[in-house]
Amino acid sequence: MSRAAEYDAVIVGGGFYGSHLALDLRTRRHWRVLLLEREHSIFQRASYANQARVHNGYHYPRSLVTGLRSRINFPRFVEEFSDCIDRSFDKYYAIARLSSNVTAAQFRRFCERIEAPLEPAPPAVVALFDRDRIEAVFRVREHAFDSVALNRAMLARLHDHAIEVRLGVEADSVRALDDGRLEVACSGAEGPETLSATWVFNCTYSRLNRLLTRSGLASIPLKHELVEVPLLDVPETLHGLGITVMCGPFFSVMPFPPRGLHSLHHVRYTVHYSWQDRSDAAWIDPGRPFNGLARRSNLPYMIADSTRFLPEMARCRHVDSLWEVKTVLPRSEADDSRPILCRRDHAIPNLVSIMGAKIDNVYDVEDYLAAALA
Repeated sequence: MSRAAEYDAVIVGGGFYGSHLALDLRTRRHWRVLLLEREHSIFQRASYANQARVHNGYHYPRSLVTGLRSRINFPRFVEEFSDCIDRSFDKYYAIARLSSNVTAAQFRRFCERIEAPLEPAPPAVVALFDRDRIEAVFRVREHAFDSVALNRAMLARLHDHAIEVRLGVEADSVRALDDGRLEVACSGAEGPETLSATWVFNCTYSRLNRLLTRSGLASIPLKHELVEVPLLDVPETLHGLGITVMCGPFFSVMPFPPRGLHSLHHVRYTVHYSWQDRSDAAWIDPGRPFNGLARRSNLPYMIADSTRFLPEMARCRHVDSLWEVKTVLPRSEADDSRPILCRRDHAIPNLVSIMGAKIDNVYDVEDYLAAALA
């Protein structure tokens, strides 16, 4: 095993949150930072396989804090990554008459409280919906991000700021040394290696508990979901539109910029299988369910249900499906909130686990770290 290389921070996980954190620590604190990613490039998993929505708060009328944080972070994200943002479509939210957790009036008041722009949809758009099932349709301000363009932009920034990135390398464990630094044991194509750092940031999303349990540390309660995101060629009538029917067991269809298609997310049918990390049971590697389960698409159910509200969905053509593991905090299911997890380990305080829920809320990590690193 080679002699330990020393860093101010080792960041484990090269998704968007890990990459953005590496840049933040390098540019604002001038730290020597190493970014580890077990895949062949950054942004290969959950940062790519998602609905690519840049949230502006509308999606969370049952969680005022989540909605407000999204609305505050939206303009900053859009400005910082302007070359990676798709603004070419109009976005609409439709409120269902039955089974929705909010009424149109409640949705309007929520948007007023968080100061999110909202206006009635034009008649031509309203006419696309089944008016017996939809109470109101609103035009909003939301965009999509192109994860491939975002990948290129982040790689360029990491290079420009001389941040070391090691691909195909996985952190296996962390332990505290007598001098207060941390030792990180890694494995990759070139064999085992030991690194030394003042801080270690665990940004591995669905695999957060792998590093913790292999280090003999307490795990974090997490819920994992094997999800399917169908990619569709939509009819001409839906080109240039992004649509969300809410709030509850409904759906969203919106542009997916990397493929020039639309993605479909259905609250009831997107999730195929779920399980939880528990402190009283052995950790289950998310790769096992991800790779081991038969992937029979739920698209027929998604289309059948969404067509009841938006009849033109019946004319969509299925091109492909993205499959990924989505991870959430179990407590979020009560109010659909999406808080960012930032947790210092009790046994090793300089080991911090970070899990984001939405890509545009990455800036909320800064406030936490400002206090943690003070």
